[in-house]
Amino acid sequence: MRILANDGISQAGVDTLKSNGFEILTVNVAQEQLVTYINKHNIEALLVRSATKVQKDIIDQCPSLKLIGRGGVGMDNIDVEYAIEKGIHVINTPEASSESVAELVFAHLYGGVRFLYDSNRTMPLDGDSRFKELKKGYSGGIELRGKTLGIIGFGKIGQATAKIALGVGMKVIYHDSELEKSTISLKFFDGQKVDFNLINSTKDEVLKKSDFISLHVPKQKNYILDKDDFEIMKDGVAIINTARGGVLDEVALVNALETGKVSFAGLDVFESEPKPEIRILMHPDISLTPHIGAATQEAQDRIGIELANKITKLLK
Repeated sequence: MRILANDGISQAGVDTLKSNGFEILTVNVAQEQLVTYINKHNIEALLVRSATKVQKDIIDQCPSLKLIGRGGVGMDNIDVEYAIEKGIHVINTPEASSESVAELVFAHLYGGVRFLYDSNRTMPLDGDSRFKELKKGYSGGIELRGKTLGIIGFGKIGQATAKIALGVGMKVIYHDSELEKSTISLKFFDGQKVDFNLINSTKDEVLKKSDFISLHVPKQKNYILDKDDFEIMKDGVAIINTARGGVLDEVALVNALETGKVSFAGLDVFESEPKPEIRILMHPDISLTPHIGAATQEAQDRIGIELANKITKLLK
């Protein structure tokens, strides 16, 4: 049985698939050539990440396909319902990258409260000539401990983010359209465990009470945070988006940054990805990463192995 991992797969995933008797191809086929390649090579399972789109046209024109796998959580690039109607298995890896994304949230948070996103730009240019001035300018940082983190979307990644926040000593509140309550278990290196029982708050409560807000929702038709939402927030709030481009109104965000309503933002995803707006890229109060939330070696290995195990269970 032949599998095409069109957006790549970790070596751990390749090894697991091969050990279970699958042939794995890791070439990257252009979107417009994908149908021809799948049919020519009799591909039965297609694995993608966010780059390759698997819509109705591919599903209809590739009768050999038995499975479509998404390495990651969101499946907005796959016509899931149509594939299932056609008898094709559709799988993803909802837990494999949670910790990696959560750690990136805190990379942006720590970098924001200590101005690292700006000092890393300025020090190479002026560190030798304006050292004392820069030291004074960057000396107004704050600590995360004791502050309130509001999480919008409390699935696997939102909960992983909450675990880090609780470990840091933050208060955590969340809003989720489906999860009314949740128990977050912190497990430590020596076997100790502490449970935190959290109850769903309204979105407005999260916006009003949070010092920092982190988004963890799937792709939406409308903004989760728009101009009206920013008006509800605390002055000086910070916003982190490692979820999906388009869930946050970037025009409203820039306006809120320029009025001081928002102190800084951390963005890993963008409305116009893969070509973020210049106004976003050049803004001095935005910490930027190029959609790398799940891109750690550990997460890629977990994703590859989870995909391999699910494929083995379904197709063998």
